[in-house]
Amino acid sequence: MSIDEPSPRRRRGAPAIASPKDLAWPQGHDLWVFAYGSLMWCPEFPFIEQSRALLRGYHRSFCISSHRYRGTPERPGLVFGLDLGGACRGIAFRVAAAEVLTVVDYLWRREMVTNVYVPKLLRVQMSGQQQPALCFTADRAHPQYCGGLSMDESAGRVCRAAGQRGSNRDYLINTVDHLRALGIRDETLEALVACVLAQEAAGQTPGQTPGQTPGQTPGQTHCE
Repeated sequence: MSIDEPSPRRRRGAPAIASPKDLAWPQGHDLWVFAYGSLMWCPEFPFIEQSRALLRGYHRSFCISSHRYRGTPERPGLVFGLDLGGACRGIAFRVAAAEVLTVVDYLWRREMVTNVYVPKLLRVQMSGQQQPALCFTADRAHPQYCGGLSMDESAGRVCRAAGQRGSNRDYLINTVDHLRALGIRDETLEALVACVLAQEAAGQTPGQTPGQTPGQTPGQTHCE
């Protein structure tokens, strides 16, 4: 199976949602969308409310190989997925009922290019109450899933990888900076940043961006 082909879905707990038309959401109701990565500060879809949210049973993880935006097939980078176990603090966005179909279609185009995620409706905790929210969880059956990497292996990838939207190193550091600005401390990601910096100090150098857009600086923040 190539990295661009859809993978078979594994159903864990809440059923997977195969396509936007399969979203079992009652007409006329607002929809919450749970964001845990770049979607938190760069949603690029209309919403009427946002709230800090806690998802239990999954954690934020650098567990998806990136062969395009933050890496190449020869030197894959890493991007985020919701992996099984633990808990994840993020941001939930409430989408107005009239915009639900449009927003869900947009999210599929943005997140499901290679079907590396399993979209599910999961309960998140917000302001003392629980609400179902659309979550994009990592598909452990997909060839791009790489959740078994050690900290040193992950740091090595991050140091070397770069793609169409810049270096993997900058993506990681920008993400940690954004999380801190939102009042979210992710100890695992901060430890990974420290490991990356240590590898650089020992002689590693950040990856160069193939086909970098003129005028784009290495530290430029992108949504992906």
